[in-house]
Amino acid sequence: MSRPGPPFPSSSAVLPTCALSRLNAREAFEASRTLVEMDPWKTLGYRPEWLLEYLLREDSCLFRYGMFHEERVCGVLCVRHPWLLGPYIEILAVFPDRQGQGWGREVVRWIEDRARPTSRNLWVTVSSFNQKARDFYLRTGFTEIGVLSNLFRKGFDEVLLRKELRPAT
Repeated sequence: MSRPGPPFPSSSAVLPTCALSRLNAREAFEASRTLVEMDPWKTLGYRPEWLLEYLLREDSCLFRYGMFHEERVCGVLCVRHPWLLGPYIEILAVFPDRQGQGWGREVVRWIEDRARPTSRNLWVTVSSFNQKARDFYLRTGFTEIGVLSNLFRKGFDEVLLRKELRPAT
């Protein structure tokens, strides 16, 4: 019996609403500028150069994608795998002009489908003040597990959420 390959392709994937593809340096620069104007990064005081470094640095367990529509970056997805018996969504950000169109839900479903054969869980943390993101993950089947106080910055808590992945029937 052969083991399945890695769940996340290193190059690209095509979803009904967008294409996922690795970010080049120009696209990562553009994405980092947009992310710092969005929560939670705006409230937490992130700087664009910090996010740019994160999006471009070498890390064999971090799969980073731009979310593209008509060759324009419209969001970012960063998934760490392996983590605690499943992938951990480090960033799932749909840029404001594409929010509310089902992109986030579709990307979560794609991650689940890729991870389900080898993983029992899907994880994410959400800033406690980011109610819109919390509501999104709860609607997509995640359960709040606990609070991580002062995780990224003193005075700000993160909420750990888990979605149990059941084998496809």
